[in-house]
Amino acid sequence: MRVVPLELPGAVVVEPEPISDHRGHFARLFCVDELAALGLETAKLQESISFNRRAGTLRGMHWQEPPDAEAKYVRCTAGAIYDVILDLRRQSPTYLRWEAVELSAANYRTLYIPKGFAHGFLTLEDATEVHYSMTHRYTPEAARGARYDDPAFRILWPVARPVVISDKDLSYPAYSTERSGA
Repeated sequence: MRVVPLELPGAVVVEPEPISDHRGHFARLFCVDELAALGLETAKLQESISFNRRAGTLRGMHWQEPPDAEAKYVRCTAGAIYDVILDLRRQSPTYLRWEAVELSAANYRTLYIPKGFAHGFLTLEDATEVHYSMTHRYTPEAARGARYDDPAFRILWPVARPVVISDKDLSYPAYSTERSGA
């Protein structure tokens, strides 16, 4: 497996290096020793899946506030997503910058999202499933969100408007650096 750093410090994409033969292929997706040696958190305390019926479904932007902040490993196991991460670490030189990566069942890539980042995605295909591994348990009191189209972030999504989005994701107020403890 190859670990490819992104422009936002601490975020990486894990790309498998398949070994192929007449049966198909085999590839490592996660190695505690290699990832920990790079300073990535590897203790997975919770795993979840998100199934999305329609292309154009948007989920995000979500995070958990400290002390319940979580790092995430995100992989698309069916379909494809445009996955967006947003640096909300106030002391970071890339504060309020975002980056996007396409994850798909076909490319097997995993996105590592450090603590202090918001995360969201837009499905690019019908029947898309996303698998999450988190380093902290979900804590409802710590859960936060921001609108996908908040002008403070200027995220460029591949569609002007999502086809499907929850009322909750549409109800988030404008992002304020005063209210966020990320």
